[in-house]
Amino acid sequence: MNPLTAIIAEDEPLQRLEVRQSLNRHWPQLQISAEVGDGVEAIRALERYAPTIAFLDIQMPGASGLEVARHASGKSHVVFITAYDQYALQAFEHGAIDYILKPIDSQRMAVTVARLQRGSLERPADLGSLIELLKRGGSAGPQYLRWLTVPKGSELHVLAVSDIYYLRVDNKYTTIATRSTTFLLNTPLKDMQESLDPAIFWRIHRSIIVNVGVIDTIYRSFQGGLEVKVKDRGEILPVSATHAHLFKQA
Repeated sequence: MNPLTAIIAEDEPLQRLEVRQSLNRHWPQLQISAEVGDGVEAIRALERYAPTIAFLDIQMPGASGLEVARHASGKSHVVFITAYDQYALQAFEHGAIDYILKPIDSQRMAVTVARLQRGSLERPADLGSLIELLKRGGSAGPQYLRWLTVPKGSELHVLAVSDIYYLRVDNKYTTIATRSTTFLLNTPLKDMQESLDPAIFWRIHRSIIVNVGVIDTIYRSFQGGLEVKVKDRGEILPVSATHAHLFKQA
């Protein structure tokens, strides 16, 4: 009997490592044929290795996990990796074996592995209807990030998006500030903005996104521009002229 194989497609290296380590703990016999960081490489890995199982992040550069799943449909069992739990019910109803919510929970991975082990000998599902449904976004409308896994030294921390005070460009990184600390993320601010609810997180400057719920005071500077002070931390953040209309009642 040929060994069962898998590929892991996840653009965040720390998340990719988390998936691999969790699989190694719960299913050491599973052979990981490839680990890739974008959708194009994931498609190539599918063609090259023909894995039994594909662990696919839904949001990846190059090609989304949904596009990769289209290539895997009927050939490999698919497990979606996602931060957006609205995909879960749709994934089950339309044939994906399972989904994993970030951050990776050990007990949840154990459940996923058990399901995969039971279903791995069955023919992989046709995911066409699921892919079309998810691409349309279903009927739930836009869905936004609810939490992040962020590095701090040698540790990973789970950060609720609602706890973010502001995000700021820091050279090639993005600084994320909470009430009492900061984290450094290698995701560009532009990509972060696309994942955040624009009704809550306002782009007030080309280099700053702020949680409107933590704005304490709006000031006019000596030059006539606007500045905002955030609660607790006390920073004064500039508002560019391009985004001043957000505070038109100020």
